Amino acid sequence: DMTIVNAGYRSTNYWVISAGRARLLLDLGWPGSMGLMQATLNRLDIPLAEIRYALATHYHIDHAGLGQELKRAGVALLVMDPQVNAIPLMKQWTKPQDNYLEISADGNVAISCAESRALLAQMGIAGEVLSTPGHSDDSGSLLLDDGSVFTGDLTPLEFVGVEDPAIVAASWRLLRERGAKRIFPGHGPIRPFT
Repeated sequence: DMTIVNAGYRSTNYWVISAGRARLLLDLGWPGSMGLMQATLNRLDIPLAEIRYALATHYHIDHAGLGQELKRAGVALLVMDPQVNAIPLMKQWTKPQDNYLEISADGNVAISCAESRALLAQMGIAGEVLSTPGHSDDSGSLLLDDGSVFTGDLTPLEFVGVEDPAIVAASWRLLRERGAKRIFPGHGPIRPFT
């Protein structure tokens, strides 16, 4: 059986998707908050050692700030093709007081979206990662076969501002066509896909 738990803090949702003891952490915490992440996981009875992969929906500091620290703790960082070039850009948005550790390419598991289904299946998770640009060029969404979709910061159509509305609309259309039913956003509550 698959379970979904929100291990979020500081206004950002960090989702732990588990199939038995195989766990995926979706979105990776604020920089410098490893102690808070570990305390939250402990409170939820989720051993960090059982998290096999960490996957960021996109490489902004509130969604991927702990990437290197998680790698140091033994969690493999799963990186989708469109995200590879976004990782080095994160440091330009941080200040020294953020305690951001730059994410190295060493040891990252880089795969294409097309390869994501097979990798997730090895963990007992039925789903795939889809490229869903709009909020950022490197944004991706994890769509589970049960219709649960983890969208990070993909902008709801009614709130599109500086983003290209055609790109945002195309990403939402893709998710609808692929069977999305419930949105697990990067911020805010779970909501139905309407």
